[in-house]
Amino acid sequence: MDLIDQDDLIIPLPDGTRLSARLWRPASGPAVPAVLEYIPYRKRDNTLPRDETIHPWMAAQGYACLRVDIRGNGDSEGVFDDEYSAQELQDACDVIAWIAAQDWCSGAVGMMGKSWGGFNCLQTAFLNPPALKAVVSVCATVDRFADDIHYKGGCLLGENFGWGSLMLSYAARPADPLLRADWREDFRQRLATLPHLTELWSSHQARDDYWKHGSVCEDYTRMKAAVLTVGGWNDNYMNAPAHLVENIAMGKAIVGPWVHQYPHTAVPAPRIGFLTEMKSWWDCWLKGIENGAESWPNYRAYMLTSAPPDPSAAERPGYWVAASLPSPDVEPLTLPLGAGSVLGGDGAPDVTIATPQTLGITSGEFFPMGLNAEMPGDQRADDALSVCFEQACPEGLRLLGAPRLTVTLSADQPFGFLVARLCDVAPDGSSTRIAHGMLNLHHRCDPPEPLVPGEAITVTLTLDQCAYDLAPGHRLRLALSNSYWPFVWPSPAKVALHLTAGALDLPHYTGAAPGWTFADPEAVPASRLLPLTPGRDTRRREIDLLSGVERLIVSADSGESKNPDHGLCTHDTMVETWETHPDNPLAARAEVVWTQRFQRDTWSVQTEVKATQTCDAEALILHATVTAYIKDGSEVPEIIERNFSTRVARTHV
Repeated sequence: MDLIDQDDLIIPLPDGTRLSARLWRPASGPAVPAVLEYIPYRKRDNTLPRDETIHPWMAAQGYACLRVDIRGNGDSEGVFDDEYSAQELQDACDVIAWIAAQDWCSGAVGMMGKSWGGFNCLQTAFLNPPALKAVVSVCATVDRFADDIHYKGGCLLGENFGWGSLMLSYAARPADPLLRADWREDFRQRLATLPHLTELWSSHQARDDYWKHGSVCEDYTRMKAAVLTVGGWNDNYMNAPAHLVENIAMGKAIVGPWVHQYPHTAVPAPRIGFLTEMKSWWDCWLKGIENGAESWPNYRAYMLTSAPPDPSAAERPGYWVAASLPSPDVEPLTLPLGAGSVLGGDGAPDVTIATPQTLGITSGEFFPMGLNAEMPGDQRADDALSVCFEQACPEGLRLLGAPRLTVTLSADQPFGFLVARLCDVAPDGSSTRIAHGMLNLHHRCDPPEPLVPGEAITVTLTLDQCAYDLAPGHRLRLALSNSYWPFVWPSPAKVALHLTAGALDLPHYTGAAPGWTFADPEAVPASRLLPLTPGRDTRRREIDLLSGVERLIVSADSGESKNPDHGLCTHDTMVETWETHPDNPLAARAEVVWTQRFQRDTWSVQTEVKATQTCDAEALILHATVTAYIKDGSEVPEIIERNFSTRVARTHV
C-alpha cells in the first residue's frame, strides 16, 4: 500500500500552542481510523528507529498513525511542567478530538504506547474523550505512588533520582532549527522553565492527591475504552495487566518474559507477533470487524521455567498459559515461617533482620532495556546476607499471581522497610529471583505514621505478580532484608527488625499447560540512522579496601548517528555512580552525568547535566546543574546554566 509520510504535521491546541507530529497514512482510499502515540522522546531522532518498526507497518494495514511530541518537547511548542500533568492529559484529549475531525480519519481513534506512552494512554482513557475507543498500553502502572519508579510499596526508589535526572537532560534539548525558526528563543524558554522533577517527586512521600492524579486505580469504573495491556517479567511494570483485567469492563492482558521493550523486538526471547496482535485489537474496536478479539482469554502469561540466573539472558525457557483472572485454577497455598528457617515448618521464627547496606547489588535495573547485565543476577550472594526460609519442592511448584507475606515484627527505630525476595534455588546452589516486593513500614497504614520502637506490628507485604514453574528437586527460598541498594534508598539509620511470626501465601497454579500460541514476530526494518561512531556500555562494581565504600558504576555511550533524511547528528553519554558503605546508610550517594549533542553543519547544541543525591538523617540533599552550549555558525558559543539545590525533609523515608 502506498503511504503518505508527513514528517512535521502541526496540530493546533485550543490555547494556540502547536504540537509537532509525524503522520503515516494510506495515500488514497476512504477515511481510516487513527492510532496515536504521544510521548516526550523526540520523534525526529530519539525514538525514530523504534517508531519506524511500528507505525508504517500499521498504516499499511489501513490506519492513520501519528507519533506526537508532547508540549515543550522535541519540535512541539510550549512548556513542559511534569510527567502526566493535567495539561499533558488535556492536550491528549484535544489532540484526539483534532485527529477525529480530519477528513482522512473515520472518527475512531486508538491510543498506544510504552512506558510514558503506556501511562498516558491509560490516563487519557480515564478521561473518556469521545473519539477514543481503545488503547494498547505496554509497560505501565495503575498506581503512580505504590507501583512506579518513585515509591514502590512506599519505599523511596533509587530510580526516582535516576529517572528524574534523565528527564532533566531530556527536557533540556532543542527543537530542530529546520522545523522551528524560533528554536533559539524556544530553547532558552525550555532551559529557563526546566522542572527539577526529582525534587518535586521526593517532596510527596505519601499517597496524596499528587499521586492519585493519573492513578487509574482510583476509579476503574471510569475506564470505558477497551484496553489491551502488556507487561514483562523482567520489567518492574508487571502488575498492571492483572489489576486491569480484574477491574475494567473490557480488558485483555499479555505478560511475557521481556524487559522494558515492545514484545516484537524485546529480550529475553521468545518474542511474539505484537503488531499482528495490535492490528487485531484495532480491527475489532476501531473498524468493528468481528475477529474474536473481544473473546481472547483475559490473561495470557508466559510461565517461566527453572533456568540458571542470567542478568543478560537472550532467551528464557517457558510456555504460554491462557487464564481468566481471578482464576479457578489458582489455589491458595499458605506456608508458615517456621522455626529453624523452614518455610512451611512448625514453630515460630525468632530472628533479627539487620542486613548490610550493600545488599541488593544483584537486584537489576527497575526497567532493564536490553542485554547489558540489567536483569536480576544470581541471588545467592544477597541471599547469604539475608534472613532466609526454605522449603524443598521434590515435585516442583507452579505459581500464577502475586505472593503475599504477612509478618509480625518490631523495630528498634521509628522507621524502616522490609524487602522480600522469592527465589528458585537449584541443586547447584544458584538462586534465581522469581519475584520481589517491599514495604516501607511507615506505610502500614493510611495516612502513614512512624513506628513505635519495640512495639510489635503485623503487616502484609504483596510481592509482584509472577508466573513460574519451579523444577522438581529445586528449593523455594524466601529471603528477607531491610536494605536493597541501589534499588531502594536506605533508611536514615541502621535498623533491626525482630521477626516473631509470619506466613507466605502463594498463588498455586493447577491449570493445564501450555495454553496459547502467538504469531511469530514481524520482520523489523533495519534502522535508517547512519552510525558514525560505535556505542559502548559498561557496568562494574568497585570496593574501596581502605574505606569500605562500595560503588556500582554504569555507563552508556550511544555512539554518534546521523539521520540520512535531514542530516541531524546526535550523540549522548551517561555515567551513573551509586555508592554506599555496608555499615552506614548515610554514606549513600548517587550521581548521574548526562551529555547530549546535536549537530548539523556549523550548528550545534550540547547539554550537560550533573545531578547528585545524598542524605543526612533529616533530609535528602539534591543538587543539579544543567549547562547548554549553543553554537550557530562561527560565533562564540552561548552558554546557559541552571542550578538546582535543595533539602527535602525525610517525612516518611
